[in-house]
Amino acid sequence: MRIRLATWNINSVRLRIDQVARYVAEQAPDVLCLQEIKCQEGEFPREAFAEMGLPHLAISGQKGWHGVAIASRLPFEPGPKLDLCRHGHARCVSVVVEGIEIQNFYIPAGGDVPDREVNPKFDHKLDFFERLTAIAAARDPKAPLLIAGDLNVAPGEFDVWSHRQMLKIVSHTPAEIEAMTRLMAAGQFIDLVREAVPEPQKLFSWWSYRAADFRASNRGLRLDHLWVTPGLRDAAFRLGAAAARVHDDVREWDRPSDHAPVSADLVI
Repeated sequence: MRIRLATWNINSVRLRIDQVARYVAEQAPDVLCLQEIKCQEGEFPREAFAEMGLPHLAISGQKGWHGVAIASRLPFEPGPKLDLCRHGHARCVSVVVEGIEIQNFYIPAGGDVPDREVNPKFDHKLDFFERLTAIAAARDPKAPLLIAGDLNVAPGEFDVWSHRQMLKIVSHTPAEIEAMTRLMAAGQFIDLVREAVPEPQKLFSWWSYRAADFRASNRGLRLDHLWVTPGLRDAAFRLGAAAARVHDDVREWDRPSDHAPVSADLVI
């Protein structure tokens, strides 16, 4: 059985519901993890998702800001509720699909100043990572877990348009890279997209709206991730290689999100 999982920071699900429907029609994800839905649970366009063939919904919404959701073709059970955001933002939701725990995150961006002593937003971001790392370290790595979402860190030299220039910019600073590295080590996570597209190939999932032509400037960052624990290694590599990709063509659509969807296939 193949399960296609996708993650997408949609930057307002109601504003871009037609784009979601187009992506679902073209790529047929079985489970779609969304971030920045920017609506409360009662405002979520449930009927539209049912029409897409994704009727099973887990939603953690918030008025005007943040918000995450998981839409699935397959029935699921609720996953654990994780206490990760000290401000109580709607930044995480989880489900269990076909025995696979899926955790969907929108980790704080962190503001502009990469100093947790003077910037509470940056401190909040690192605190979120630290809490998640402690939870990951306490888990059995053989248990099937997939982490999806906008983790707001581009960890590698080839995940940013300019490693040298970005080292002082929030999203690629040493403190954030170290926090993500500790999280990956704690859960023994496998980065499926990088397994499919190895370094040194540059790979991005976000491009600023400021560029008139995002491909021409190509000043991107890889902020959106799909990771699995060793318990899902066989499922991820069943066909001999990881089947994961960034759907950067979606960034070309009219009035796009600044993020492109990322997908991966598991065979269980």
